[in-house]
Amino acid sequence: MLSFLLSWLLLLAPPAKAAPRGSLDPCKIFGSVYLEYDPSRRNSCFGTVYVEPEETFADLRVFVESNRLFADKTGLWYPADNREFADYTLYVTTDRSRADFAIHYIKVRSFAGCRSTN
Repeated sequence: MLSFLLSWLLLLAPPAKAAPRGSLDPCKIFGSVYLEYDPSRRNSCFGTVYVEPEETFADLRVFVESNRLFADKTGLWYPADNREFADYTLYVTTDRSRADFAIHYIKVRSFAGCRSTN
């Protein structure tokens, strides 16, 4: 009986990585990130991202870490090889209007993070 109740509660619980549309905060994304390019798997991703060629228009400046342990602050991402082991799975779109937020890759670690709102 206990296992039945536990199974029922797990069934009712929302998925751990799901976020409602429009409530995605890119300033809270760090750690291991898997970028998905397959449109058929878009709905199973945490959010949709656009890779912005210009830093000025990006919501988040991303520095790619070579060690997963150092990806511990906003904008510091470690590229995950497998979507199952990533902290976040993001679908990459080529249409800016369909993205939840835009990123720009940078080469200097200290500049990583969210765009200033000043």
